Amino acid sequence: MRWSGQGVDVDDGALPGLARIGLVRSVRTPEFQGMTFHEVLCKSALNKIPAASMLPFQYTVNGYRGCSHACRYCFARPTHEYLDFDIGRDFDTQVVVKTNVAEVLRRELHRRSWTRETVALGTNTDPYQRAEGRYALMPGIIGALTESGTPFSILTKGTLLRRDLPLLTDAVRTVDVSVAVSLAVGDPLLHSSIEPGTPSPQARLNLIATIREAGLRCHVMVAPVLPRLTDSEAHLDDLLGRIAAAGATSVTVFGLHLRGATRGWFMDWLAQAHPGLVAEYRTLYRRGAYLPADYRAMLAQRAAPLIAKHGLAPGRSFRGSATPRPAPPAVPVQPALF
Repeated sequence: MRWSGQGVDVDDGALPGLARIGLVRSVRTPEFQGMTFHEVLCKSALNKIPAASMLPFQYTVNGYRGCSHACRYCFARPTHEYLDFDIGRDFDTQVVVKTNVAEVLRRELHRRSWTRETVALGTNTDPYQRAEGRYALMPGIIGALTESGTPFSILTKGTLLRRDLPLLTDAVRTVDVSVAVSLAVGDPLLHSSIEPGTPSPQARLNLIATIREAGLRCHVMVAPVLPRLTDSEAHLDDLLGRIAAAGATSVTVFGLHLRGATRGWFMDWLAQAHPGLVAEYRTLYRRGAYLPADYRAMLAQRAAPLIAKHGLAPGRSFRGSATPRPAPPAVPVQPALF
């Protein structure tokens, strides 16, 4: 591929917002049809989370902005507006890549002021989205965290995590590592409509089994649960049963949040795919981004006995272990589909 037309001094149509974050070049390749990768040099890698956020971690690292998973409900979509991209199609196809993130992270972790707080990976966009197959940022990130003695967690829908399991099994011997897979839609047709760029449900079940076979615990985020689409007892029972059979050790179940501009993008999809639910969703979210308290209570009461039925631990109990634990008996799983 010719790179001469992709230098930073060439007018390649890049939007002005990219200049704010150190654009080096914009790249398109035949292997990633419809995608544009905007390579940047970041000045910092560690992001400090405000204490008011009430999250169970204080720092994050995100190697990418934008995500080819194209989940219609993704709360991170509004972050693309800062770059003068739109929160819809651009978020799905214009992916910013922090090519030097591992190098910068390693430097930050060696500062005397660093106190080895837990670092969360995958809280904004997925670290194992398709771009990771090209740029391989995660091995360097995992290595930097492990070498510095920094505990970390990973949340992903991406089956590419398999590639890094040897790194994770080594890391867990010296630092606290948490691995979690996101899987909330068990129906293949609904999945292909609302999460079109993600690995299939079966592929993620296979990933869970592979993580466990490697001797690591695996938490599963059954989130977001979609009102009237994936919140029935039958759907939750089936999905939790399959998650348990794959060997997951614990689960968290919670409902859909619709923050900011993501709300309009999701509602446009809902109007096309399930128009009969539009009025009900407007009622449910009439007071803001979160489901009403009575709905949240109903979902918790519905999920709790099903979690217990399938022998899964509830809540965010997905800490790693310095001593790899034996995996449960093998269960038949289909080959990965994505």
